Amino acid sequence: MQKETINSFFQKVYLWMFLGLLVSAIAAYSILLFPALFTYIILTPLFWVLIVAELGIVVVLSMLLKKISATTAKILFILYSFITGLTLSVVLLAYTASSIFMVFALVSGMFLLLSLYGYFTKRDLSALGPILFIGLIGIIIAAVINLFLQSYGFSLIIAVLGIVIFTGLIIYDTQVMKKFFALESKGKESLSKLAIFGALKLYLDFINLFLMLLRLLGKRRH
Repeated sequence: MQKETINSFFQKVYLWMFLGLLVSAIAAYSILLFPALFTYIILTPLFWVLIVAELGIVVVLSMLLKKISATTAKILFILYSFITGLTLSVVLLAYTASSIFMVFALVSGMFLLLSLYGYFTKRDLSALGPILFIGLIGIIIAAVINLFLQSYGFSLIIAVLGIVIFTGLIIYDTQVMKKFFALESKGKESLSKLAIFGALKLYLDFINLFLMLLRLLGKRRH
């Protein structure tokens, strides 16, 4: 019974994650159909408002999850996915559609295998958490520095390190969600919120791995 409950919980996590990716894809594609709106978002403070909104939603879902309702968590997750799609359109515009689909398919396959490993492995991966977190902070700092350096070589190094970090995070976060489930009360409301939180973590891992691999393997438009 416990195993079935865990499986049902993870089905909800993956379903919400897939829905988030679908919303992001629709938002990114839709905004590219309207060049004037796309230009307005990019060339006005609205772009930075969207970035701040993304960060704010992540903070709320990560730190205030117990204080909000499951319905609010679901709405915030879908809103976050939509906003992310709008901001991602800037990146996607730089690459050919064929390379975007190729990298997306590659990341989907990688994610499936990595998440399954994180789910089924008997090894305790707790020690990886601090290492991956430090690596993530290092990548963020390096990316900020490269905004000023504009070094293509440095960008590739960041991408390679990012692939390693987010590959590890997919495995680690999947196992962490199993542990959170074991500690969480089995109430419908609390599990619904936990499923949204898990979907958000894995969504972020998927998107960032996709962006890193796209930077490394994607074919840019001429």
